Amino acid sequence: MTTRRTTTRRVLAGSPFNQPEQPAAPVETYEVDDRVCHDRHGLGRVVAVEPGNIVLVDFNNTMQRVAADSPKFSKL
Repeated sequence: MTTRRTTTRRVLAGSPFNQPEQPAAPVETYEVDDRVCHDRHGLGRVVAVEPGNIVLVDFNNTMQRVAADSPKFSKL
């Protein structure tokens, strides 16, 4: 029968769990008349910015409320 070692495990340099924390991405700010792009709705123009990180956008005469931090939504 073999005995277990009581030493700590060595962490390899290439381990995916040994990566330094990356800084958070800067938060985009939107203003009225900014041009934006959405993966589903296409190109649009910001009409209003609402509290709670919500943006009201005119996509070719169709108004949509979009979460500003959505990965499908970007500023041009």
